[in-house]
Amino acid sequence: MKTYVKKDSCIGCGSCTYIAENIFEIGEDGLAQVKENEEKVEVAEAEKENVQDAAESCPTGAIVVEE
Repeated sequence: MKTYVKKDSCIGCGSCTYIAENIFEIGEDGLAQVKENEEKVEVAEAEKENVQDAAESCPTGAIVVEE
């Protein structure tokens, strides 16, 4: 599974950073991003449920999960 943030949809509410704090962070622009500012990251098995929960809780659908 891979994940990334659609910057044009993100409003910076931070729910993803709370739910999947090992994957997402708020960048200098005030919007969510995957840590290390990568475009897409491979999600470790231990983080998959958190990333899925973060995507489902995002109010704008900015968190994308690819199987």
